[in-house]
Amino acid sequence: MPELPEVETTRRGIEPHVVNRTITRLKVRQPRLRWPVPLELGEILPGCAVAAVSRRGKYLLLSVAGGDLMIHLGMSGSLRIVDQLKEPGKHDHLDICLNDGRALRLTDPRRFGAVLWQPAGEQHALLSHLGPEPLTDDFNATYLKACCEGRRTAIKQLVMDSKVVVGVGNIYANEALFAAGIHPKRRAGNISLERLSILVEEIKRVLAAAIEQGGTTLKDFVGGDGKPGYFAQKLQVYGRGRAPCVQCLEPLKEIRLGQRSTVFCSHCQR
Repeated sequence: MPELPEVETTRRGIEPHVVNRTITRLKVRQPRLRWPVPLELGEILPGCAVAAVSRRGKYLLLSVAGGDLMIHLGMSGSLRIVDQLKEPGKHDHLDICLNDGRALRLTDPRRFGAVLWQPAGEQHALLSHLGPEPLTDDFNATYLKACCEGRRTAIKQLVMDSKVVVGVGNIYANEALFAAGIHPKRRAGNISLERLSILVEEIKRVLAAAIEQGGTTLKDFVGGDGKPGYFAQKLQVYGRGRAPCVQCLEPLKEIRLGQRSTVFCSHCQR
């Protein structure tokens, strides 16, 4: 699944191609995504200029005068800038046609993505419950400590909760916890402020590094420019179960935690 670095990489990739362009048409070939594509978008968007492309959690927001077009890439979705005349593939479900003859094309083999609408001055229900962005000052050790107080939840599951902080998906939770030396199953309420401060720093560092590298390509993800992300080459634990730890050389352990693959070093993480 594309996580925050992949979505941010896509945002940066498409931004220079769509900002200040006028949408001429919305061409929907398959409206049945995770939620149906709203019918009214075909009337709202034509004639609107794209003022900005932003991100909230894993949602991309294309801002126009009347609101924001919300796009979620789901499990395997991607966005490309293509010539409008380019023949669509089997999984090319939607084109946002622009006044320069090109289109922003949504490809989504599993159809778990979404294209939704947020009117100006309103906040969509899917965004209203989200926690702070991890790379902002709002996400800090004091805030995380307050979220952890009295919680028996495993720390890995807590930092992956979008109500606590957005965008810390499975790959980056594994990596940040390893870098911070914290066992993924440790109860959140039992971790000191000092150790949470280290974890916050590592979450920020890992995410920033992944964005810089263009995300993590494991199976389906490629960025808005069609190029894969390269952070997978730097993964220290994720996908390396039973391989030697890069620090102590002991075999890494792999378990299921919250139905997610979790890899850690029982020697280096406490």
